[in-house]
Amino acid sequence: MIYNELVSHGTEDFPFALYEIEENHPRYEMAHHWHSQAEIIRVISGELIVKLNNNEYIAKADDIIFVNPEIVHSAIPQNCIYECLVCSLDFLCNIGSELNYFINGIISGEYMVNEFIPSNQKELVSRINLLFDTMKNSTFGQRFKVIGLLYMFLGMIMDNSMYTSLDISSVNSNKSVAKLKNVLAYIRSNYDKPLSLEDMAEAADMSPKYFCHFFKNMTTKTPVEYLNSYRIEKASRKLLNSDTSITKIAYACGFNDLSYFIKTFKRIKGVSPSKFRKG
Repeated sequence: MIYNELVSHGTEDFPFALYEIEENHPRYEMAHHWHSQAEIIRVISGELIVKLNNNEYIAKADDIIFVNPEIVHSAIPQNCIYECLVCSLDFLCNIGSELNYFINGIISGEYMVNEFIPSNQKELVSRINLLFDTMKNSTFGQRFKVIGLLYMFLGMIMDNSMYTSLDISSVNSNKSVAKLKNVLAYIRSNYDKPLSLEDMAEAADMSPKYFCHFFKNMTTKTPVEYLNSYRIEKASRKLLNSDTSITKIAYACGFNDLSYFIKTFKRIKGVSPSKFRKG
């Protein structure tokens, strides 16, 4: 699925959050989405197929993926355990005009940090591992250490020229990504309602026939596959976080047939809704 993620990560005075993703996590398969924060992904085991706009990477244990702000991204795990650190870079803009310029350039898309950091770049990977480990250990000095390690990371990126400078007008003119964001935002806002292929195609300003080809090319899923995946993700969260009946959850997530919901849930999650809820 693809949608604009509006969830707050961390707190206002410390806008950084760490997520540990295993097979039983509701978002084990990361749906297409984007957000204004940067995201660092580290693979603990297995393989993770990550798509960033039109680029695709296969990350293995100890590889790192850096997701620049506003980039549409998704991930398909292959027997994988991975972790995601979502961080608000504008929180770091208080250390002088020259350094602020670089950070603001990443936020605006003028600079793009290299997306794939392989495990053989040991010095940088070790700093990132330390950053993740520090996020897990709540101490009096944790926040100072996390912020310091993020500055260290950006400093190493600059020292090793691990970024590219882009023409911001060319970024904004990427019509395919813009259309994709439009339809993803539409699905996010209307997944709980009856949605037809024509509705989604209209949100992308395309004919239904061309829209199907476009969407599959951009996301590897058909529009209906994506919509169902997004609905199942929403249902998974409701199953874990509420006592609402399975029938009510199915209808609240846009399914108008309980048996189809159960069949779709089992196909995507590998277990029935009731077994998923029991853990």
